[in-house]
Amino acid sequence: MTKHLLAATLMALTVVPFSTYAADAERQADVAKRGADVMPFSLKATTHIFTKTSRGGTQRVIAKDAADAQQIQLVREHLHYIQAHFQHGDFAGPSHVHGTDMPGLNELKSAKPGAIAIAYRDVTGGAELSYRTADAGLVTALHTWFDAQVSDHGDDAMAGHMQHDDSPNQ
Repeated sequence: MTKHLLAATLMALTVVPFSTYAADAERQADVAKRGADVMPFSLKATTHIFTKTSRGGTQRVIAKDAADAQQIQLVREHLHYIQAHFQHGDFAGPSHVHGTDMPGLNELKSAKPGAIAIAYRDVTGGAELSYRTADAGLVTALHTWFDAQVSDHGDDAMAGHMQHDDSPNQ
């Protein structure tokens, strides 16, 4: 009982409600500028969709113009690249773009290798990374990290609808 209460308390303390991390226009502009250092595709020509699941979530990046083969290829290359780096605990890209104090990021960087499974797949118009973990604290960190990205990317990002992990993508 005490163990479960402690775990619930720690999770509650690490959750950052979306409203407390709403980025202002100046921060969003700074993030977009630094994003160009890391992401080879155009933020304005793509949309990031962050969908939470009970075991993690998905990060999908799609070209706003489905016929924009160049943006689609750049998105796919970049998501392959970050998948490889994230699996080794290398979150230098998000740290550079969003700052080292980005909500959820330190927990993700501290995760043991293999604690979060990250699967890549091509989707129509772009690519998707699926994050899955059995660690409740890391699920919370992923959700917090997703919320911060949606806030920081403004009109170039959106939250997807919460999904159950029995979906084919999870």
